[in-house]
Amino acid sequence: QVRVVESGGGLVQAGGSLRLSCAASGRTFSSYAMGWFRQAPGKEREFVAVISSSGGSTYHADSVKGRFTISRDNAKNTVYLQMTTLEPEDTAVFYCAARSGSIAYKTARNYDYWGQGTQVTVSS
Repeated sequence: QVRVVESGGGLVQAGGSLRLSCAASGRTFSSYAMGWFRQAPGKEREFVAVISSSGGSTYHADSVKGRFTISRDNAKNTVYLQMTTLEPEDTAVFYCAARSGSIAYKTARNYDYWGQGTQVTVSS
């Protein structure tokens, strides 16, 4: 089992940048695929980016491709989401998720462990 805690959210102007971090507990972090998902008010939770357990495979949603980058540091039990050129449409609660196994699925139902979320607000 793994516990994940997000940090790094906040208020930023359009065009700005933020880096989200997700710290995971446990000694087997390197055996978990990780993902970032987000949920805007009145909308369903959606896939943002996922990364395989080794970090060798990453996938990003079309809406964030070229602007967001997921990465991980297995030595620090941490996964990151670097966000640049933020848009008001990126405003949402961002969630970190973990699943046991190497494959990084894009669907939220494949992930077993979730953080409480961190709010990202982009002003125009």
